[in-house]
Amino acid sequence: MSAVGIWKIAAADPERIAVVAVDGTSTSYEKIAVHSNQLARGLRALGLERGDRVAVVMRNAPELVAIILAAQQIGLYVVPINFHSTADDISFIVKNSGTRAVFVDPAFTRTCQDALDSIDFPQNARFCTRKSAGFETLSDWRRHFSGDRPDDTAAGSVMFYTSGTTGRPKGVLRPLPTGDGDEGAAQQIWILQVFGIEAGDGAHLVNSPMYHTAVFSLGMAALHCGQTLILMDEWEPELALRLIDRHQVTSTHMVATHFHRLLSLSDAVKAKYDTKSLTYALHGAVPTPVDIKQRMMDWWGPVIYEYYGSSEVGGTLVTPEQWLAKPGTVGLPFSITRLEILDDDGNPVPNGEPGWIYMRQGDEDFQYHNDPDKTANVSRGELVCVGDIGYLDEDGYLFLCGRDAEIIISGGVNIYPAAIEGHLLGHDAVQDVAVVGVPDDEFGEQVKAVIVTKPGHSAGAELEKELIQHCRDELSHITCPKSVDFVDDLPRDPSGKMYKQRVRDQYWQGRTKRI
Repeated sequence: MSAVGIWKIAAADPERIAVVAVDGTSTSYEKIAVHSNQLARGLRALGLERGDRVAVVMRNAPELVAIILAAQQIGLYVVPINFHSTADDISFIVKNSGTRAVFVDPAFTRTCQDALDSIDFPQNARFCTRKSAGFETLSDWRRHFSGDRPDDTAAGSVMFYTSGTTGRPKGVLRPLPTGDGDEGAAQQIWILQVFGIEAGDGAHLVNSPMYHTAVFSLGMAALHCGQTLILMDEWEPELALRLIDRHQVTSTHMVATHFHRLLSLSDAVKAKYDTKSLTYALHGAVPTPVDIKQRMMDWWGPVIYEYYGSSEVGGTLVTPEQWLAKPGTVGLPFSITRLEILDDDGNPVPNGEPGWIYMRQGDEDFQYHNDPDKTANVSRGELVCVGDIGYLDEDGYLFLCGRDAEIIISGGVNIYPAAIEGHLLGHDAVQDVAVVGVPDDEFGEQVKAVIVTKPGHSAGAELEKELIQHCRDELSHITCPKSVDFVDDLPRDPSGKMYKQRVRDQYWQGRTKRI
């Protein structure tokens, strides 16, 4: 195996490119190692000790990578904050996590300053990547410190805050790894090894903001493996293809929305770019319709690996070959993951019957930071459930049905939107879709499809009728939409995750909602 960990790689091959920024500029392994060393020494000079936290409110950039590396080689937790967050949410996360230093981009200084002022956050621990009032300039501060590796390095970690769509964001806290910084780097690459990716040359395309769990974990693991990170900011399908071709990208992480938008490109645009360098296209986070994934396989070949998991605990994996044999599955548990499907009373359910997905990753414990009640609410003994519903087939492969909050209950029947959405995305007129339950005086809820049409297709009664019939041709009539609304766009975060609650809420204003 090749050298693992950016500091060892920097010593062995200093000119190797570590990061290619959004503007195309390159940063070598040696340079990013020096910057991370300076920042690590600076954080120590601020008085930060093992187990302390630093927060980042930043777009994908080499500076962000250097800050992560700095914290994680001196035993700190990195707290990535969604840069779309309000000042109120940012101040909550900073205070709740116990963050002691905050790093921001110029685009977010006004929001962050309001957030930090509201909790009297220390002025000398606020940093910005460019000159900005109220923040110390990162490059100026960094230059006060030596670029040599700090003494007595210690493995750090990351503390993600889960989505706040159903209340305040929740911090997922795990014990720090043991060992020094190099041992910590070596431990981080396990997530790539699960997919069969070993250390060595390559390029990893970072499609989404690194405040997302999978994007962060896979990107940093790829860097410690010796790969070059190709950073994107605003994602565009043709730009992604161009970068894959230009940099001979070997691995990337995507979600179903990326796939759908790539497939919507014309054949002429697709033919302009060579994607044969790709050997691993990893995807997860949101359910991927079978038809969409099959078409991607037809285009890119058997390089698409799917996973299912959460920030809290555990995961599954399905290889291309396994998925082709069992279309729609999200695979088998990781070797260190325990997976069970349980009913409301905590009893195992038979194969093929939907139930709550409970998991545990090895001997690893987690807790929602400062919130033992929330931790207890998702736990059953050593197992954890984050609200997802699925079933196992006779061979132990997991299939997802959806989230508890998304289930539509119509006339006492549970209806899972994911399958309906996947079917509608297979229609030539559909660009994006959300299927939600809306009020129905007789049945409690009825199924509604909220649709964004592709260019060239006219929304209206005729298309509504066609889409409902499209569902009735293949799906059980009780699960099919009773009506269709057409909108210009649907609310998604940069990773493609739908803010389904926002779509649903507009139909329940003034009505009693099922919680």
